[in-house]
Amino acid sequence: MGRVRVRQHVNPLSKAYQTPVTPPDWSQIYAEITKPLHLDIGSASGGFLLEMAQLEPNWNYLGLEIRQPLVERSLSIRDEKELENLHYIFCNVNNSFQPLVNSLPKGVLKRISIQFPDPWFKKRHQKRRVVTPEFVEEIANEIESGVEIFLQSDVYEVEVEMRDRFAEHPAFFQPHGERWLSNNPFPVATEREQSVLEKGDPVYRTIFRKR
Repeated sequence: MGRVRVRQHVNPLSKAYQTPVTPPDWSQIYAEITKPLHLDIGSASGGFLLEMAQLEPNWNYLGLEIRQPLVERSLSIRDEKELENLHYIFCNVNNSFQPLVNSLPKGVLKRISIQFPDPWFKKRHQKRRVVTPEFVEEIANEIESGVEIFLQSDVYEVEVEMRDRFAEHPAFFQPHGERWLSNNPFPVATEREQSVLEKGDPVYRTIFRKR
């Protein structure tokens, strides 16, 4: 399928995105729902999860994305590949995380990734950033001990803000210490990461774990 034209920026605070998604019947989504699940928040065009699902068939993968055309395209490619361990959902994660995670079988969620989220550079727009203190609190309340959260961005101030918000919450710690990770722990890079690295620019990464 060709490239889908979509708006680069979608305001998650607009009225159109305030209705939480209704969770699906997961037994109709994944061939084996008991596999460990990797949740990617802001899956964009879906390429990262598409490759991961093929490289790690013993995991299930779920991408959440606020731009509906990208989700529809990702699902079409998933179906073409006949992947039974991959799914994408169109939603606003800031109001849909709780119902989605609560609907999953207990213990299957093992990893969460937030990669290159929209930086919303203008100060008046920064309240639109995905990693708010309220969202970190919600993640802490909904996930189980041992779940890892991988954060990365090429915008230093955005990565620092995400890192600090998780570091300030007592439910999380950094198992690899406070320094930035020098390498991506996953065998697949997002399109954004590839583009940044090809230019020779830095990418800032860190991992947190739920206590």
